[in-house]
Amino acid sequence: MERERQQRLEEEEEIKRLRKELIPKAQLMPYFDRPFVPRRSKKQPTMPREPKFCIPRHKTIKCCRMSCNDMSGPSQLQHLPSSVEKKI
Repeated sequence: MERERQQRLEEEEEIKRLRKELIPKAQLMPYFDRPFVPRRSKKQPTMPREPKFCIPRHKTIKCCRMSCNDMSGPSQLQHLPSSVEKKI
């Protein structure tokens, strides 16, 4: 009984200490008396590329692949797996 009370008090003190540490503190203002001189980057500039609007076949979902490719077919449900048919 005494041991549990002591343990509870220790936990409460630990929580108080942690809360005290989590108080946001103000950051120091930067020094404006020295002029800021930015350094030139050593990295090469990025080259623009054309966007790829088509999704690679290996990244598409099976049911989407079937529905996108087989839109002209009479019945799309024939090609879908049974788990997808139940959802429809």
